[in-house]
Amino acid sequence: MAGKADFLRRFMSMTEKTRNVWGPADRGDAEAPVVHKHDDYEAASEAELAEFEIERDEEGHAYAHRKHHEPPSTETAGGTA
Repeated sequence: MAGKADFLRRFMSMTEKTRNVWGPADRGDAEAPVVHKHDDYEAASEAELAEFEIERDEEGHAYAHRKHHEPPSTETAGGTA
């Protein structure tokens, strides 16, 4: 039991030293809503993920399939290409 008490004493001493360097732990309001800010990277990720459809089989496995888009028309204004 003395070993555990010694470990705890050394651990608390170490955390006290780090508190003196970086300050106390920042404890915000746990009930406050999380602010989620959208940036350009997240918008690009959402646009890329929107290209997939998720399907699940009867066993619950999920599969992502890229959505199929109609290829652009190759016809020109005066007829066919």
